[in-house]
Amino acid sequence: MVVASGISVFTFSCNQKEETKPNIIILLTDDQQWRDLGIMGNEIIKTPHLDHLAANGLLFNNAYVTTSICVCSRASILSGQYTSRHGKNSFRDYFTDEEVQYTYPLLLKNHAEYIIGFIGKYGVGLDYPDKFYDYWAVEDKTQPDYENYDQFGNFLHHNDMMENHIIEFLEKFGHSGQPFNLSVSFKAPHAQDVDPRQFIPQERFIDLYADIEIPLPETYDSVYYYTKFPEDFRFVRTADSQVRMNEARRRWGWRFSDPEKYQESIRNYYRLITGVDEVAGNMMVKLKELGIDNNTIVIFASDNGFFLAEHGLAGKWYGHQESVRIPFFIYDPRLPENEKGRSINEMTLNIDIAPTILSMAGVNIPEEMQGEDLTVLINGKQESWRSEFYYEHTIDIATIPKSVGVISEDFTYLKYPELKSGFEELYDLKKDPMQINNLVDDPFYQDVLEQYRIKTEEWGLKVK
Repeated sequence: MVVASGISVFTFSCNQKEETKPNIIILLTDDQQWRDLGIMGNEIIKTPHLDHLAANGLLFNNAYVTTSICVCSRASILSGQYTSRHGKNSFRDYFTDEEVQYTYPLLLKNHAEYIIGFIGKYGVGLDYPDKFYDYWAVEDKTQPDYENYDQFGNFLHHNDMMENHIIEFLEKFGHSGQPFNLSVSFKAPHAQDVDPRQFIPQERFIDLYADIEIPLPETYDSVYYYTKFPEDFRFVRTADSQVRMNEARRRWGWRFSDPEKYQESIRNYYRLITGVDEVAGNMMVKLKELGIDNNTIVIFASDNGFFLAEHGLAGKWYGHQESVRIPFFIYDPRLPENEKGRSINEMTLNIDIAPTILSMAGVNIPEEMQGEDLTVLINGKQESWRSEFYYEHTIDIATIPKSVGVISEDFTYLKYPELKSGFEELYDLKKDPMQINNLVDDPFYQDVLEQYRIKTEEWGLKVK
């Protein structure tokens, strides 16, 4: 682990004074479904601190990622670009020294004199840009571990380690006289994939949710999986002619293969998110203690959604709502009282985060960024807004069929170009939000199907 100094923060402000730049902190979880905050309607999970920030900020109810996997989405968050443009489409890809200058932290540093820092999981290759940061606390591995040890050999859970780094950064730079941008990138609630326990929470939360029975998803039953997906989706033929199980189904077996295992996995998944919530609460206490809470914007999001046994799947990757929708809010203490607590229902994307941050800091948005500046939406000055976006997952993993499509306010369309079955999916999200009924063969929807096939081809050219 390397520790230097710096932080990356996101800020949405409607009445920003030119002479005072806000501090910006982004809290990014890993694999958190959009429903899994109390304020998003989950009546079981306990997230009081995050709920409080969202309730006093701007809550985006329809936020999505353009590619649902960590490396692609994190590169999109940093660059404001679709995967087709930024090109980070494998775990080996990284930003070159030139490319990283056009990510939001470096643009803030170079054009607005922000102190910048990064904590946790960087997620875009292992050739890190730490030399450009003022503070760097990132483990030298693609996926951090939950169980760690401090410099004295004492056990330290990853959530607690994250909090220690946040406090260290704030104590060092909270009174520097310069605005700061801190990116805090949790491992939680991502599974520990090689560990039979999968989700490993802090010991102090182990009794939380223990007496609560968590309802099974409507589409949990294996009959649904085997009737929904064709054989060449369920069993993928690799380049060396081996036939292997779809990765999302394989991981379903690790986590959700019987109701008892499902209960254990979801409880621990929730405990990890509650651990993140605790970190957020302690961070806000520290900001107040330092007297900088009134000028610090906090942005909360996840790098992608997550299948929690819906459709008989685990993981992410595919363009269903559970995988592509994320929790997202912006807490800006400088907002007028009558603006706090607003819910925004327009469709927002992970690629919007970078241009919005730059706008809040008064930094020009590069033309190469494809996301939208959300301050326009927040301030009510937009003339029109997106009603659809292009979804792409073209990372080369043998057991995950590639997919592309268009997701709109009304429909989800996905196709899997490599499958010989020609598998496609079309869902009417207004009538079927759980995406149970694939309408590809429904005569009533053939015009819609053809329209979305054309849209997908057009979007594929547009995003490059």
